[in-house]
Amino acid sequence: MDAVSQYKAAIFDIGGVLTHSPVTRIKQFCADQGISDAARIAIFGPEDGPWSRFERSELTRDDFAGEFDRHIAGCETAATGKGFMEWFFQGFGERPEMVGVVRHLRGRVKLGAITNNVARDEPATTRTSGIDLPHLFEVIVESAIVGYRKPEPQIFRIACEQLSIEPHQAVFLDDMGANLKGARALGMHTIKVDETLSAIDELEAALGIPLPR
Repeated sequence: MDAVSQYKAAIFDIGGVLTHSPVTRIKQFCADQGISDAARIAIFGPEDGPWSRFERSELTRDDFAGEFDRHIAGCETAATGKGFMEWFFQGFGERPEMVGVVRHLRGRVKLGAITNNVARDEPATTRTSGIDLPHLFEVIVESAIVGYRKPEPQIFRIACEQLSIEPHQAVFLDDMGANLKGARALGMHTIKVDETLSAIDELEAALGIPLPR
């Protein structure tokens, strides 16, 4: 490390951190397609809802598409679950400033990624919005593979175990408050990522390593 720090690892979310926010894009998709807020929330909100179950691989891609169609049946929309899936897997665009931070940290701290993603049978880069995670991270923990999703504590523990660290030795970055709360409950230092560069400033201060912007 460039400076003494109590933290041995930086762990990053993918969607909304290394890419633009899928949550924002999904909201816009639903608004554009005439899908009601109630239907959208029923699909994407609950821990036992279709999207959360899809992220744990409890539903297949076709299962989820069917659940999507069922929930939007009362909306005046031409959207379909199959069409949503095709749109979603196009990805959301890389945030080069955040990817640059990860590249800069290689060899300086341990690097991990924890992502709530879907469709374990899709190619790896499709599941991760086109980001080539193996060239960035030592450890990659995907909800679709391990069967747990943030903010469930198990998914954070898996990442720490694979990085050979304790949770209090990690900095975790995510754009979702609930996920940060879950990590913080285990003792991780958490940083909320938004569209500004403030997360990079906070990470630089925590690690004691000058970071690119």
